Amino acid sequence: MQRGRNVSKLTLQKVAELAGVSRSTVSRVVNHHPSVKPAVRQRVQKVIDETGYHPDPAARSLANQRSGIIGLVIPRVFQSLFTDPYYPRLMQGISQACNTHNYILSLFLFHTEDEEQKLTAKLLRQQLVDGIILSALPAGDPLVPQLIGSQMPTVMIGRPLEAQAISYVDVSNVDGADEAVAHLLKLGRQRIATITGPLNTTVGLDRRQGYRNALRNDDIAVDEALIVESDFTEAGGYQAARQLLEHRPDAIFAASDPMAMGALRALRDAGRRVPDDIAIIGFDDLPFAATAHPPLTTVRQPILRQGITAVEMLTDLLESGLRPTRQFTAPTELVIRQSCGANPKTHVDIDVNVRL
Repeated sequence: MQRGRNVSKLTLQKVAELAGVSRSTVSRVVNHHPSVKPAVRQRVQKVIDETGYHPDPAARSLANQRSGIIGLVIPRVFQSLFTDPYYPRLMQGISQACNTHNYILSLFLFHTEDEEQKLTAKLLRQQLVDGIILSALPAGDPLVPQLIGSQMPTVMIGRPLEAQAISYVDVSNVDGADEAVAHLLKLGRQRIATITGPLNTTVGLDRRQGYRNALRNDDIAVDEALIVESDFTEAGGYQAARQLLEHRPDAIFAASDPMAMGALRALRDAGRRVPDDIAIIGFDDLPFAATAHPPLTTVRQPILRQGITAVEMLTDLLESGLRPTRQFTAPTELVIRQSCGANPKTHVDIDVNVRL
């Protein structure tokens, strides 16, 4: 192969044929995408070097209609972005992966329904971004159908509530909640309550389902009075725990760590000891869980990895097409600490300074 021969006629497709790879693989090599195997990268680069192929950046941008920007959309119903420790961790993973894949991350926040509709239409019409990462939505929100109809490459964080043709990254919420409640049952707790997330979301429903599954697997009837819906916040967990105390639970499974911390504070104010009187398990394993007093038993979900995987999935959609849709569900892990009472020799009264 002679360097420079018929360079003007060389295309990405021709380079792919000469290297014996797909067009998308050549695109990844040209754009320094890290997912290409070293041997394949070397083979493609050899063809590029020998032919003298140089893609024109302006033409490539026009042909692909790429902006080099990925949009992270936080819908109006999830405005705990700046108070919930979950979101900074998730955004850290997303931004880290965007930097690795040479994308700029742009954050879009909606505060009202009218603003959401206007900005979404503008976002899609003007093609401001190459693709979108979308925080999970409640039932009936029109944003997902709009994105699907526009053919905008989109990855959801969290499984969509309705069956829809959209790619998503999720965690095994049902199994994680099941494992947490089963652990409390093994410790001898019988009146286990739960503080759920919003029940118009998949994550709220799935973690409640895991709670129900564990009880039924142990032949314990589900007492609806021991199930209180909340909103994933510390304040919501506090109010829910105060409500649950009327029904004499001996354990509480909170569907998020902030709600578990709120429950800890509510139990302290009511003069209840953890784990002696009431055991508590959360969900997330956010940084404050290990330093809570007592240290919080919780279900660990790989938040940083979810953000990274969402970007990797989105870049794959951009390079290889929207179909078939992609789904990834990460496993969870029960992290046992003192708040569940697993160590019977440990007695800890709840400290006045519940740490967040």
